[in-house]
Amino acid sequence: MKAVITAGGRIDGAYAAEAATEIKALAVTHGMTMLQRAIDALRGCGVDRIAVVGDAPVREACSGKVEAIIDASESGSQNVLRALRAWPEDGDRLVYLTSDMPYIDAPALQAFLDRVPAGALGLPLTGYDAFVARFPGAPSFGITLGGERVVNGGAFHIPPGSIERLAFFARPFFEARKAPWRMASIAGPALLFRFAIKRLTVAQIEQRARTVLGIPVCAVRDAAAELAYDADLVDEFRYARDRW
Repeated sequence: MKAVITAGGRIDGAYAAEAATEIKALAVTHGMTMLQRAIDALRGCGVDRIAVVGDAPVREACSGKVEAIIDASESGSQNVLRALRAWPEDGDRLVYLTSDMPYIDAPALQAFLDRVPAGALGLPLTGYDAFVARFPGAPSFGITLGGERVVNGGAFHIPPGSIERLAFFARPFFEARKAPWRMASIAGPALLFRFAIKRLTVAQIEQRARTVLGIPVCAVRDAAAELAYDADLVDEFRYARDRW
C-alpha cells in the first residue's frame, strides 16, 4: 500500500515561536513531531511506500524514514497536486494524510481504512459529542449539516484510477476548504441553497460528489477522534502540546 503526506504548510507569529519552527509538520507534541506521528501511523497500518511533500527541513527530518520526498511549492493547491501524483498509477490505493494531526495513530487510521468500501474515495467523520468526549475543553471544531454536528478528519482513502479526476478539482476544493459555503457552492447552487438554509446533509454531499467525480464517495462515520483533531492554529497546538 502506498501513501503520501503533505508537509509544506508554514506557520508564523505566536505559533512559530511556541513550536520553535516555521514548518507546521515539524511542531513537537509529547516528544514527537506531527509528521513523525503520521509516518508511524502509516507504517503501523502496513504501508510500505510513503512519499512526503515538503521543504528542506522536512527532507532532513524524513531522511531514511520514507521512500520519496517531493519538493514543496509555495502554493498549497499545487502541493495537493504534487501529493496526488506522488506515485504513478499502479493499481494500488493511495492513503493521503495531512501532517497536522498530533493525535493520529495506527489503530485509528487502520479502523478508518478497514471501513472504506472497495473502490471508494473515503474520508473520516467524527460525531461532535465523541470528539468532545475525547478532547474536553479543546478549541471549537466541526460543522453542522442537516442538524448533525460532525468533525472531518485529515485522512483520505483514494481508490486506484481516480487520481486525475481528483486532480482536476484539487485547486478549487483546496482553496474552499476553510469556508463551507464556498465548498457547497462548488458542488452546485442546489447544495449551496440547502447549506444556506441549514438543510444540507452529509448524504447529499456524498451523492453530489459521486455525480461530479464519477466514483463512489463515502464519509466514514464514527471515525476515531484522533483523525479529526488538527493543529492548524496556535490554540489548537497549545491544547495538543499540553494534553494527551
